[in-house]
Amino acid sequence: MKIIGGAIGKDIHIAGILNFFAMVKSLGWDTCYLGPANSISTLISNIKKINPDIIAISYRLSPETAEELLLQLKAAIEKAGFTNKKYIFGGTPSTAEIAEKTGIFDKIFTGGESKEEIIKYLTGKDLKTTRKFPDNLIDRIKWKRPILRHHFGLPSLEQTISGAKEIAEAGILDVISIGPDQDAQEYFFHPELQISERKGDGGVPIRTPEDLKRIYKASRCGNYPLVRCYSGTNDLIKMAEMYIETINNAWCAVPLMWYNVLDKRSKRLLKDSITENQKLMKWHAERGIPVEVNESHHWSLRRAPDVIAVAMAYIAACNARQMGVKNYVSQYMFNTPGETSPKMDLAKMLAKIELIEALHDDNFKSFRQVRSGLLSFPPDLDMARGQLVSSIYLAMNLDPDIVHVVGYCEGSYIAKPKDIIESCKMVQQIIRNYKMGVPDMSLDPDVQARKDKLKEEAFLLIDVIKSLEISKDPLTDPIILCKAVEIGLLDAPDLKGNKYAKGEVCTKMINGACYAINPKTKEPIYEKERVNCIKEVVIGNE
Repeated sequence: MKIIGGAIGKDIHIAGILNFFAMVKSLGWDTCYLGPANSISTLISNIKKINPDIIAISYRLSPETAEELLLQLKAAIEKAGFTNKKYIFGGTPSTAEIAEKTGIFDKIFTGGESKEEIIKYLTGKDLKTTRKFPDNLIDRIKWKRPILRHHFGLPSLEQTISGAKEIAEAGILDVISIGPDQDAQEYFFHPELQISERKGDGGVPIRTPEDLKRIYKASRCGNYPLVRCYSGTNDLIKMAEMYIETINNAWCAVPLMWYNVLDKRSKRLLKDSITENQKLMKWHAERGIPVEVNESHHWSLRRAPDVIAVAMAYIAACNARQMGVKNYVSQYMFNTPGETSPKMDLAKMLAKIELIEALHDDNFKSFRQVRSGLLSFPPDLDMARGQLVSSIYLAMNLDPDIVHVVGYCEGSYIAKPKDIIESCKMVQQIIRNYKMGVPDMSLDPDVQARKDKLKEEAFLLIDVIKSLEISKDPLTDPIILCKAVEIGLLDAPDLKGNKYAKGEVCTKMINGACYAINPKTKEPIYEKERVNCIKEVVIGNE
């Protein structure tokens, strides 16, 4: 096949058509690029000289000028006897509308088309139906890094099923993370405890394995996204088995110290839940399924000091490693608490990364997953779009393997398929721009200083936790971890009044970071002083 083309009239914009020609060349076609600002007569003479199969024309200036210019082109084509040729047009939506009216063009592009769409037009082959999409997390990351994940679950099962199909067909999201409602998470295997009035609260009302199978089947189109679901808060192994059988659960996500009496998402006691969560990690590890431990950000969501969040990121990874997990998904939630500044956010995440990735060996590797904090999204949708873009742009500094997209609308309402697709497109553009090369924000002296201080204080806290009891592996010992919560080494202001925790630590945002403070003076308390005060109280009570 032979194709010629260029911009016509006074248009000197050539980036779009050059990208198009690069794609055409990759198919092995003969190309002749005519450059910018070609007159109609120049175009016609080249058609006569080269005798191409396709003529590609670009015009991105005003629609008013486009109308006159394209009418001249139509007349010239008819006069030269070239109406049997195939013409394609590339421009803005407004000039494309004018091009459509002329009846000249076989195909019109406006710049929003994917590579797959363009190749399908040129070759007649649909890459989405001929390509083998990786069906597991590790291969998907190798194939396309970073991959995109989004949470999805509407209060209606039927809407969730149709929505999963719509999302998959859009071909931009790599992982659909099903969000079940609260009764599904807690009482899936105990329908007698479910409350009909709560149906759909917080997600999709999954009530049978068939419900999950239908969602999964609906997603088997487009780019065949991976599907996964959060662990339940009861009957963990039984639910994990069902997830594997119904949706080929891409990876397990489970907390270490939550989904129990601390957050009241179940009635499990803290020690019991730690033990059960560890067993769930081990169950997946034995089957070679990646594991994500949702831990660190749960403390930040409850306004715990940044030091505790960093320490818990490390402790969670230690638990996964000890349970035999080989491929560990480490989530880094930005904007939590919501007042965290970009500098201090980046410093906190880098501190977590350096602690976690120091654990890497031949049998343990972590994959970085970044996301925006939900509570940082304002209800104003225009401002929320800005928040999504700025948050992910900052998060790209971590060079992630997975970007967990949070729909920009979720500070106002539950994301529907259209919102999810739009949010993913915004993030995909951020990724494209970032890959072109940007300054390394992590080298900022303030970021490095805060990162180093957080690491130092986190290790101090970790060492104190280790010293609480004699144990072969204190950081994975449920008794020691429970004691750390009971005496306040692991604490958060929002746990106040919870009889299973101390709830006495006071925190304050200072220069964009979350510090423990003296409740009387409101001044920061550094970790050495904080843990020493706790140790003195504990020793005095013994």
